[in-house]
Amino acid sequence: MNKQLKKLVLTGLFIAIGFVLPFATAQIPQIGQMLLPMHIPVLICGFVCGWRYGLIAGLILPLFRSVTLGMPPMFPIAVAMSFELAAYGLFAGLFYKYLPKKNIFVYVDLILAMVLGRIVWGAAMFLLLGFTAQAPFSWAAFMNGAFITAVPGIILQLVLIPIIIIALKNARLMENA
Repeated sequence: MNKQLKKLVLTGLFIAIGFVLPFATAQIPQIGQMLLPMHIPVLICGFVCGWRYGLIAGLILPLFRSVTLGMPPMFPIAVAMSFELAAYGLFAGLFYKYLPKKNIFVYVDLILAMVLGRIVWGAAMFLLLGFTAQAPFSWAAFMNGAFITAVPGIILQLVLIPIIIIALKNARLMENA
């Protein structure tokens, strides 16, 4: 199997994981908003498959879940999440490709991708809500949605994702490790 086909298959697997993982928190949506279960497979996809595939996985996943399950709601949540997760996959893959391959840089790559993804989410929400009659998207709403509510998910990502990426690197299961 050639490299592109392997990456495409893995990307499909990460999309499937991201589709199923939120079912673990489906009974309590507030927990899902705190743990951010769709973010984890997209970030890992960016590291493992590269920025193009991470971007595609992030772009597709929230829209696919919204169309098939109605969750998250399409507008503005799934649309803004699509931009956010696409940015996560893109930046995780780009930073991993271009920054040094030492284990500490897995954390640097991840933190940079997470911060930039949250900025993209805030910009998307600002633009989406700016074109509707709903209340405008404020700085307080951005800080609450991007950071305050998400603290448990941010901690989970900072613990879990580097462990997975470093384990895959050590097992020589990643290109450019």
